[in-house]
Amino acid sequence: MDETVAEYIRRTVLKMPRAEIKAMLQKWGFLSEMQLQTINFHQLKDNIAQDVVRLCEENSAGIKQAADLDIIYNHTYRNKRLWSVYQMNKAGEETEFFDLTDFKKKIRRRLRSALKNVTINFREYEDNAIWIRIAWGTPYTRPNQYKPSYVVYHSQTSYVFISASMLKSNLPLLCQALVIASSYHDIHEKQLRSHSLDSLKDIVFKRYSQNFQTYHPRPLQERNVAPESADLRIIQENKSEKARIQRVNQDIFGDGPQPKLEFAQYKLETMFKSDPKMGVLDKREPFRCLVKFSSPHLLESLKSLSPAGMADAPLSPLLTCIPQKARNYFKIREKKGSFPGSFVSP
Repeated sequence: MDETVAEYIRRTVLKMPRAEIKAMLQKWGFLSEMQLQTINFHQLKDNIAQDVVRLCEENSAGIKQAADLDIIYNHTYRNKRLWSVYQMNKAGEETEFFDLTDFKKKIRRRLRSALKNVTINFREYEDNAIWIRIAWGTPYTRPNQYKPSYVVYHSQTSYVFISASMLKSNLPLLCQALVIASSYHDIHEKQLRSHSLDSLKDIVFKRYSQNFQTYHPRPLQERNVAPESADLRIIQENKSEKARIQRVNQDIFGDGPQPKLEFAQYKLETMFKSDPKMGVLDKREPFRCLVKFSSPHLLESLKSLSPAGMADAPLSPLLTCIPQKARNYFKIREKKGSFPGSFVSP
């Protein structure tokens, strides 16, 4: 067995929690159950890894087997990576039969025709997800197995999820290979990123519970109305306002849990305006700033703001539209020829 393969398998095993090493090796299926029984999974992880490498040498493991183990690890701990969403488009509504064998062949052919030193591995999962692992090299160097790219594609859908570690010049090549292999015409990034791959799928496949389009603001005079019989000497919670906030929040966010996103980024571009006679602002360059909201679970945090009394209800559509628009990167600009304060987000 190649020393590079042995070291890669050893490092992959060391990344696994001790309690899950055996289960992952069983999913891998490269080592027999009899071989696994010879490993003491209660010893130091470094010793476990050495035993696994020894057994892999007996079975003559190659880079394909090492890559398969790596995919299993990254599928289990997919939230450790940052994923970006891409969407492919067709010219019409035609639906073609998806052939997995042909898909793999086209991916390999396109990438290897443009870049000789590259390793490509596939693994299918039960939810029709095809995981693709790509280790990139250069014309003069072997593929770097420690910085691979991961692609998740659900057959018969137009969405691709990419966690990339590659040269910028390789991303167009990867996108072109995906378009050709899946019989689409073009591909573009959706400006939607998160560590939670499952939440990204919930958003683009419309599996979340948000239904904010049903909200219609009540007239101002109907809000914050205290009961006439309330005793002003007693400080009590305004139940009608609390009920309104709860109703608005439910209309906006729905009843179920929100998709997990860690951040939302807004780039603002606006012009300062003043009387030309005052000469305060001579430059006509726009004013730009960047605002980033971050949280371990941003949408749930936004959902809790109004009930906690930290924000008015409803929240700004710029915050609540994230799942509907399937993006968490925005550019906010002034409408041309409009008055200050009118903005658009393309």
